[in-house]
Amino acid sequence: MNFESLIGMKGKVAVITGAASGIGLATSKLFAQLGCKVILLDINAQNGKAAEEEIIHSGGSAVFITCDVTSETNIKEVIQKVVSDFNKIDILFNNAGVIKRKNLLEHSEEEWDLVMDVSLKSIFLLSKQVIPIMKESGGGTIINTGSGWGLKGGDNAVSYCASKAGVVNLTKAMAIDHGSDNIRVNSICPGDTDTPLLRGEAKQLNEEEGKFLEDSGKDRPLSRIGTPEDIAKGVLFLASDLSEWVTGTTLVVDGGGLA
Repeated sequence: MNFESLIGMKGKVAVITGAASGIGLATSKLFAQLGCKVILLDINAQNGKAAEEEIIHSGGSAVFITCDVTSETNIKEVIQKVVSDFNKIDILFNNAGVIKRKNLLEHSEEEWDLVMDVSLKSIFLLSKQVIPIMKESGGGTIINTGSGWGLKGGDNAVSYCASKAGVVNLTKAMAIDHGSDNIRVNSICPGDTDTPLLRGEAKQLNEEEGKFLEDSGKDRPLSRIGTPEDIAKGVLFLASDLSEWVTGTTLVVDGGGLA
C-alpha cells in the first residue's frame, strides 16, 4: 500500500475555517497537495482569494468563500453552497480563532463575546450544519483547534483560555454523541506558532515582535516556536485514515511546552 492510499485523502472534500492565513492556510495547502478538494472559509476576502489562487496555481483544488463564522445565517448559506457544488463534506476543520491579551478586569463584554463567538461558538454553528451532511454520506471527521492554554492556564488571556478549554471538552462531548454516526471528532492543541495571531499578541502586549517570538520558544524542549506546517501535519493525521480509530482526544503539538 502506498502512502496516498494509506492516508486516504484523495478526492475528499474539506471545509477549513480561518483558512486565509496561518494554520488554516498551511493545512489547506497540505490537504490540496494530497488530492483533497479544499473549501477555504475566512472573513478576510483579499487573503482568502489569494490563498485560493496560490493553491490552484500549484495544481490543487480550492474554492474560497467569504464567511463570518459567528453568523448562523451566513454559515447556512455557505454550507448549502458547498453541498450544492460538491455533494458532500468529508472533513471539517474548525480553526478560526481570535485572542485578546487581557485579564478579567481589563476585558470588555464585547471583547469577551468576540473571542467566545469566533473561537468556540463557531464550532457549534459549523458542526450543526455539517454533521447531518456527514451522517447522510456515511461519516466524516471533525478537527477543532484548541490550544495548550485550553489545557492549562495562561497570563493575560482569560477569554482565550476559557474558549479553548471549552473547545477541548466540546470536542469530547461531540465525539461521544456522534461516534455511532461514524463521525470522529478530535481537537488539536498547538503551542505558540508563528502566525499572524501570535505576532498580533506582541503588539497587544506592547512587546518587540522578534524578542516576543524568541521568548515564546526558548524554554520549550525543542527550543523554538512552531510553524503553521508543524500544526498542519498534526491536523492531517487526525483528518486522515491514519487515525481511523481515534476520536474524542486531544493532540498536543507544542514542541514539548506542556511537558
